Amino acid sequence: MSRKNILRAALTAGAAALLTACGRGQPEGESFRVGVACYDKSDTFINSLVESYKEQLGEYQEDGRTVSVTVMDAAGLQRTQNDQIKELLEAGCSVLCVNLVDRTDPSEIIDSARDRDVPIIFFNREPVAEDMLQWSGLYYVGAYAEQSGTMQGELAAEAIKENPEIDRNGDGKIQYVVLEGEPGHQDAIIRTENAVDTLKQNDIRLEKLSYGIANWSRAQAQNRMTQMIGQYKDQIELVLANNDDMILGALDAYAALNTPGDAMPVFFGIDGTDVGLEAVLDGRMAGTVYNDKEGQAGAMATLTAALITGEGMDEIAFENERYIYLPYEKVTIENAGEFQNRKLPAEN
Repeated sequence: MSRKNILRAALTAGAAALLTACGRGQPEGESFRVGVACYDKSDTFINSLVESYKEQLGEYQEDGRTVSVTVMDAAGLQRTQNDQIKELLEAGCSVLCVNLVDRTDPSEIIDSARDRDVPIIFFNREPVAEDMLQWSGLYYVGAYAEQSGTMQGELAAEAIKENPEIDRNGDGKIQYVVLEGEPGHQDAIIRTENAVDTLKQNDIRLEKLSYGIANWSRAQAQNRMTQMIGQYKDQIELVLANNDDMILGALDAYAALNTPGDAMPVFFGIDGTDVGLEAVLDGRMAGTVYNDKEGQAGAMATLTAALITGEGMDEIAFENERYIYLPYEKVTIENAGEFQNRKLPAEN
């Protein structure tokens, strides 16, 4: 059965259950309310994923059925997110979709949801395995960070082998810098380690010049990159970043300095955001790794309906009974246009 048909069947079969599950604050008729808690909606990828989720879940508003989605932004503060979860529960949400501020500190959120028997779909920022065992009503939708780092390293290795001029000083080594997400964040650490290890496994000799923590932010990345350019001038031959926004910030830094093309390093990102894909197509970014926001949003929508209605759970392909992972894909100038046109996951 296709993802869309599973969701449609679940919503149709469970209309009566929705009324019972939603509690107070629900609109009349066949309806339900979902709460979405984001770590920071200024994150380009997260914002796009949430919009896709709302769009896909909203497709099933028909025959008097309504789907109400409330999105809250913690702006990077875990205390704020904990309070927002309580507010969403008080409003009668039947399912919570939570993008944790601090992936190591979900216990208060879990306790609040468990007290009301409201399941949680964590997404994008994966809780540690021990926390996922706290309660049977916890699920995760995301992707393997290792795969994104490996693919980024493969893209960079391929480019370096095909374009010897990337080694501008001709010393047989690639001088590189890294723009990383949050300090200590699992995805940031894994993406960086796997990208660098993959380059080395592909016989690319490397010399690390520096790194900067930019918290997934384009503006912060521009500042960090400006500092590194000031220190290393035209020595930098390769820039790796844990997401596209930080690569775009690095490009902004070089643009602000009016750096000529022959003094520019090559740039590789991760996520395949709309602006990141544009940067690949216009040649500013050599490649990125597509993080399937449409597929993840579709999996969240299907799981949301199944949890509310009790229909369709057996049709969902879980790993370890509660995890759903979507694969990454490599993006270059040759195929970036295909990803621009991708709106919804393919039907099965």
